[in-house]
Amino acid sequence: MESAPEAADSTPWDTDADHLREECGIFGVIGSAEAAATTALGLHALQHRGQEACGIVSWDGAEFYAHRGLGHVAQVFGPAEVLAGLKGQMASGHVRYSTTGGAGLRNVQPLFADLARGGFSIAHNGNISNAARLRHELVNKGAIFQSTSDTETIVHLIATSRYPTLLDRFVDALRLVEGAYALICMTPKRMIACRDPLGIRPLVMGKIGDATVFASETVALDVVGAEFVREVEPGELVEVRADGRVSTHRPFGDHPPRPCIFEHVYFSRPDSVLGGQSVYEVRRQIGAELAAEAPVEADLVVPVPDSGVPAAIGYAQASGIPFGLGIIRSHYVGRTFIQPSEGARHADVKRKHNANRALVAGKRIVLIDDSIVRGTTSLKIVQMMRDAGAAEVHFRVASPPTDHSCFYGVDTPEREKLLAARMGVAEMAKFIQADSLAFVSIDGLYRAVGEPGRNAACPQHCDACFTGDYPTRLTDLADREAEADQLRLPVAGK
Repeated sequence: MESAPEAADSTPWDTDADHLREECGIFGVIGSAEAAATTALGLHALQHRGQEACGIVSWDGAEFYAHRGLGHVAQVFGPAEVLAGLKGQMASGHVRYSTTGGAGLRNVQPLFADLARGGFSIAHNGNISNAARLRHELVNKGAIFQSTSDTETIVHLIATSRYPTLLDRFVDALRLVEGAYALICMTPKRMIACRDPLGIRPLVMGKIGDATVFASETVALDVVGAEFVREVEPGELVEVRADGRVSTHRPFGDHPPRPCIFEHVYFSRPDSVLGGQSVYEVRRQIGAELAAEAPVEADLVVPVPDSGVPAAIGYAQASGIPFGLGIIRSHYVGRTFIQPSEGARHADVKRKHNANRALVAGKRIVLIDDSIVRGTTSLKIVQMMRDAGAAEVHFRVASPPTDHSCFYGVDTPEREKLLAARMGVAEMAKFIQADSLAFVSIDGLYRAVGEPGRNAACPQHCDACFTGDYPTRLTDLADREAEADQLRLPVAGK
């Protein structure tokens, strides 16, 4: 059961580029009479991780069923007949924001393929950093790709593996990929959940009665009424059979884990628990670190909603400066699409956020946001405060400067478009027209997540977007850079 024909790959994008775009969210359940409905509810709880498209694949013991669509979960799976058509006691789903592969229905997951040993579906959160090279090799061997998603590379690697069992083929395929992945896969006999050896992307396991549940975040377990069991460990492969038997495998050896630290800063919902820590409490503590590292005399701490709220509360508590909702966000505005004129784009920012003039007029304001990417929206927010009569506007950021691109499932601009890659903090303050600007230090961020500081010799998290210290090889990037260098070489004799 598929949805409407694929739309052209021309989906317009947000103009709000001062937040890194979410990656993806995955959810799966096996052993439930309401598998598809539970999966849809779980995806709804993970909607913040991907708002472009979503899909569910189910299995009823005889046949696989699938439905995918562009838009939010409530839109795609709202009609009762859609979920009724997704039969079976096993289902997995995916909410997507495209990172590798672009928009369009053909890239919406879970992907499904009929392999030699039966049907196989896969839902992937993360990014394969050598997908282009692998794809090139597979195409040269005769593989025919149906999508432009890096995830399909895994499917073809499984299909061409020479190992006898599907599980061995799956492991064989994953040994060839580099980068970040949290996967939920389905076969006619089992559900398989796994994380990459460094655990860059999150994945948790829960139970609803006799049913086993997997999700990107604990909030999805809460929403569907599942009991949290544990996190899927980095490099672990969890296999759940239809009769409920659970077995675990660790085929990739032991590696020091490097979970993404930006999950704590922005991606995960504040009511989730990540690595045993409340995401809300970590963000509140980041604000406290900011107050200690970058104090300022002011009258009011104002969050940039919604992501800046916990850090602003922490900053206010630590500094003694009153907290106030000086910016009100409209929750009834959809994504901000590209508009034909600068005036229209500015109007879109105003539709999302509006100054609480009665509160901020005449006040010295400390604005708290989670990050600055290009700086364009930060500039508009600062100007909004000044237009509302703020006497001073100081900007504080609950993460270090984002001056490197992410290659692990987060859609970041090219490095030259990142404001922090082009300017120092003083220049950035001038660009956004703030009276002062400060970011939490990398050690302050680590302290907020419960570490004494960053261990430079063996970092406890993936923090490459702040430090440039990438925990895996970046084969495709190296290939592109080598190709660019080759094109720039002078021609002999010229």
